[in-house]
Amino acid sequence: MKILAVGLNYESHNIEMKRTFSSSEPVIFMKPESAQLKDGKPFFIPDFTSEVHYETEIVVKINRLGKHIAEGFAHRYYNEITVGIDFTARDLQRNLKEKGLPWELAKGFDHSAAIGKFILKQDFADIQNINFHLDINSETVQHGNTRDMIYSIDKIISYVSKFFTLKIGDLIFTGTPAGVGPVEIDDHLEGYIEDLKLLDFNVK
Repeated sequence: MKILAVGLNYESHNIEMKRTFSSSEPVIFMKPESAQLKDGKPFFIPDFTSEVHYETEIVVKINRLGKHIAEGFAHRYYNEITVGIDFTARDLQRNLKEKGLPWELAKGFDHSAAIGKFILKQDFADIQNINFHLDINSETVQHGNTRDMIYSIDKIISYVSKFFTLKIGDLIFTGTPAGVGPVEIDDHLEGYIEDLKLLDFNVK
């Protein structure tokens, strides 16, 4: 399986990060299978970074093989969603960007993709109007709504399928809104879609 992720998909986050870059198409990067962190296992801060940030996102799971998927049919290619955390070694990313180098090391390291329990998308009347949020130590630190995505879930699926054959079990992280920030040892992270807690783990 593979993990595809979307950058720059919420204007609020782009403003937060003082990004002036704009694109007429989704910005895509990848994480390897070893980036998965699931089943409530703890996240260990790597020794190569001193500034790990959380980025809370809606994650969709692909449920059928697809290539060159039309946007109008994209909804057929997933039936489960969850909330996830795209962990970023921000100091490493910043240094790599300053040198004009790729920054996969800052995004794709082991266990950098925390994944919650999946639920059926049919539980929601409109997949492009659902709330999600992250609590750290029982305090809400980030929240968003999928209606604020620049590129919808179906648009993302259609776009990435031009370049990559989507396979059963592939995951797509759909972007983060404003509110990203650092995690520290002993933090307790809880991720929600609406009032459903789907993600619950500790930082070590």
